[in-house]
Amino acid sequence: MTEIIAGIRIPDSAMAKAATDLVRDVEDDLLYNHSRRVFLWGALAGERRGLKYDPELLYIGAMFHDVGLTKTYSSPDLRFEVDGAHAARDFLKAYGLPERDVDDVWASIALHTTPGVPEHMRPTVALVTAGVEMDVLGIDFHAFSPEHRHQVCACHPREPNFKEGIIDHFAEGIAHKPDTTFGNVKADVLALKDPDNFQRQNFCSIILGSAWPIAPAT
Repeated sequence: MTEIIAGIRIPDSAMAKAATDLVRDVEDDLLYNHSRRVFLWGALAGERRGLKYDPELLYIGAMFHDVGLTKTYSSPDLRFEVDGAHAARDFLKAYGLPERDVDDVWASIALHTTPGVPEHMRPTVALVTAGVEMDVLGIDFHAFSPEHRHQVCACHPREPNFKEGIIDHFAEGIAHKPDTTFGNVKADVLALKDPDNFQRQNFCSIILGSAWPIAPAT
C-alpha cells in the first residue's frame, strides 16, 4: 500500500523497501525517525524550490546518511559521513544503478555536514542536506507549513529530548575517532560532550608547525 505523508509519496520499490529494512535493523527509533523526516523535509524543499529530483535517490541518501554512527557501519578512522556514504554506495551497486546516481547519493551523505557546498550541487545532494538542516538545525523552519510540519512529525515523531538526543548520538558515534572532526561541525559535539579529553585541532597551528621550513631553502 502506498504511503503518503504531507503530500509526499514514500518510495516503495524493492530497493527502497530493502533500504528501509536495513536501516531499521541498525538504527534506533531516534535515528530512524530522523532519517525518514530528513527525506520528507528534503522532498518538500524540492517541491517548493521546483527542483527535479529522483525520489528514490533522495530516499536512499536520507536513510543512509547517519548509518555511519552505528556500530555496524562505523570504521575506526574515517568520518562517519564517509562510512555512511560507503555503505550506501555498496548497497546501490548491488542494484546496478548508473554510476552518476551512485556518486550523487555518495556525495549527498559525505557532504551533509559541510555547510555552503551541497546547495550548489545536483538535487539529490542539495536536498539531503536541506532535510538534515531543517530537522537538526531548524533552517527554513517557517518555509514549511504548520500542516506539513504536523503531518511529518505525527508519522515520525521527534522525541521530546530530540535536540539533546541527536547530539548524544553524534558524540557516541565519533568519540572513538576524534581526529575525524577536524575542520567540520562535529568538533563542536565533542567539545560539548567530552571537554576534559577532546582537544580541538587548529588549522593555523598545523600550517605553522609543519615540516616545511619558515624560509625557502637556498
